[in-house]
Amino acid sequence: MKYMKRALFFTGLFVICSCTFTSCEDTCKVCKQVTYIDNVYDHEGSKGEYCGADLISIEAMDDVIIGNTRTTWECN
Repeated sequence: MKYMKRALFFTGLFVICSCTFTSCEDTCKVCKQVTYIDNVYDHEGSKGEYCGADLISIEAMDDVIIGNTRTTWECN
C-alpha cells in the first residue's frame, strides 16, 4: 500500500511537471506564397504561421517556375 501511494504520487508529479513545460518550438515565422511575373510582384497568398518541421520544409522548398511566372515562399 505504501509503495502504491508513492507510485501514484510520483506519477501525478510527473504529469503536473509535464504540463507546465512549454514547447521547444520557439522558432516560428509567418510565411506566404508570392508570385512574380517577369520578376515583378504580381500577387500573394494568405499568410500563415509555421513552426518547427513545417517551417523547415517550407523554407527548403524550391521556387516553382512556369514560363515567366515564379512562385516562391517568403517567411518573416
